[in-house]
Amino acid sequence: MFIGDNVLKNDEKAVFSLRSLYQSYGYTHFKMSKFEEYELYAKNKNFLVSENIITFTNAMGKLMALKPDVTLSIVKNSRDTAGDLLKVYYNENVYRMSKDNYDYKEIMQVGLECIGEIDKYRICEVIILALESLSLIAEDYVLDISHLGLVSALIDRLELSEASRSELLVCIGEKNQHGINDICLREKADKQNTELLKLLVNTYGKPSEVIKKLNDILPDDNVKKYLYELSDIVSSIDGTVPVDKIRIDFSVINDMNYYNGIVFKGFASGIPASVLSGGQYDNLMHRMGKKSGAIGFAVYLDLLDELSVRQGEFDVDAVLLYDEKTDVAALNRTVRAFTEKGISVSAQRTVPQKLRYRRLMRMNGTEAEIADDNA
Repeated sequence: MFIGDNVLKNDEKAVFSLRSLYQSYGYTHFKMSKFEEYELYAKNKNFLVSENIITFTNAMGKLMALKPDVTLSIVKNSRDTAGDLLKVYYNENVYRMSKDNYDYKEIMQVGLECIGEIDKYRICEVIILALESLSLIAEDYVLDISHLGLVSALIDRLELSEASRSELLVCIGEKNQHGINDICLREKADKQNTELLKLLVNTYGKPSEVIKKLNDILPDDNVKKYLYELSDIVSSIDGTVPVDKIRIDFSVINDMNYYNGIVFKGFASGIPASVLSGGQYDNLMHRMGKKSGAIGFAVYLDLLDELSVRQGEFDVDAVLLYDEKTDVAALNRTVRAFTEKGISVSAQRTVPQKLRYRRLMRMNGTEAEIADDNA
């Protein structure tokens, strides 16, 4: 099931496992069109991972876009009736510009959204599913959690201009202590509050340790209440999933015009970027004219595919050579015998130049035998 005993072999297996997980919690499949009106994305570009969108004009003259995001479409099509709860998962292709070569890529993305009255249980459920999703992806993983209420409360105490506040959020996300200090000096912010924010951003670790440390230094209950909410969430899921995989990291932030409350990012060993990202996005709901709350996350399967290419020592366990004289029925039986033992095999007339394999074999009559490596 895992490459290097760590990572799922491919995104298809990940999709199957994750879909089964989400269905077991009562999430239903959400299917959408490949296209949306461009206006939907143009109004919410800051919410998107990339602002580069593929557009075209349809037969009616309307500007359309290949979807770069799924959440916006789900929110757009969700009902907004009091008491309703929408629990959906999706596996959809999204279209984004690659950071490596600036070309557009089709990326398989899996995720879930919970829209309606978001109470403590529903926040816990989504975090549990995020942790379980990571456990299906890798054995070595961590979920970093933050609370934007706490971050925002400390920023408010600095009394910054809107432009400086936006600058500061970038520095917080980068853990840029010097940048935070420079902005606060320029804005003549209170030194004690500046140091407190820098300490918060630099604090990282197990929930029990971080919460105890911050409880001793946070200034008042108006700020501490967010810390207590975070502590309550972690305590409530303890015993359901391994909370030792959770770390508190207040540099985990998203655009506060869209997100609020609990936000999180998931990481798997060997991948430098987050493979999972999510949180509460009530603000996005309100910007789109909805009264409901919402929480969800997405899993970025393209990163898993890149990791399997980097870490996988071989593309296939065995290359099995055959020729025009080979009995096809015997070849079929031999390939099947390998695969039933969990051995991947590629039957070829000649060895492909760039294929990496453990063993080279050749059909000899009705059986496979080890071939010379130079064959």
